[in-house]
Amino acid sequence: MSTPGCSDDVCVTCSDTATPATVLSLLDDEMALVRFEDGEREVSVALVTADVGDRVLVHAGEAISVLPGGAA
Repeated sequence: MSTPGCSDDVCVTCSDTATPATVLSLLDDEMALVRFEDGEREVSVALVTADVGDRVLVHAGEAISVLPGGAA
């Protein structure tokens, strides 16, 4: 069965993996600069309460969880 908006029974967003990143700075409009293993990017932190130094799990440009263990 095919899902609307998806091709080959795989949704581009859903096939994306969640990746850990470290929050480097909090920006305006619920955004943050984070560091991944391969570099830095801006992601949304609208769904979580994260502070500088926290490790977050990022999926499709959105931080979806603050990882346990406190700030890095």
